[in-house]
Amino acid sequence: MALIYKILTAQEWEAALVEGVFAGSGVDLADGFIHFSTRAQVEETAAKYFFGRPGLLLVGVEEEILGEKLVYEISRGGAPFPHLYGPLPTALAVTKIPLPLRADGAPDFSGIFT
Repeated sequence: MALIYKILTAQEWEAALVEGVFAGSGVDLADGFIHFSTRAQVEETAAKYFFGRPGLLLVGVEEEILGEKLVYEISRGGAPFPHLYGPLPTALAVTKIPLPLRADGAPDFSGIFT
C-alpha cells in the first residue's frame, strides 16, 4: 500500500486530534482541498514550503483508504499531486513523524525513509 504525506505543524495535528479530523492548514482551506505529496515529492515540497518552519510533523496516510475524495491533479512542474477533497480523519494516519530542521533550516528527512 502506498503512503502519501501531509506536512503540518505539531500544533495543527494536536488540534485535529481533539476534533478527530484534520480539516486542513491555511493554504488547504484557501484552496478547497488538503495538499498531500507522494514519497517522491515530499522532500521537495518540504524544502519549498516549509523551509525554516520549526515544529513540523510528517503524517503518512494510505492513499487507497481515502477513496474517491483523493484526486491526483497536475500541480508543480506538471506533476500529478494527491489532493484530498474533504477532511482527513486523524485515525487514518499510519505514521506521525517529527520533522526537525537541519542547521541550514531545511526539513531533515534523515532516517525517515530508510
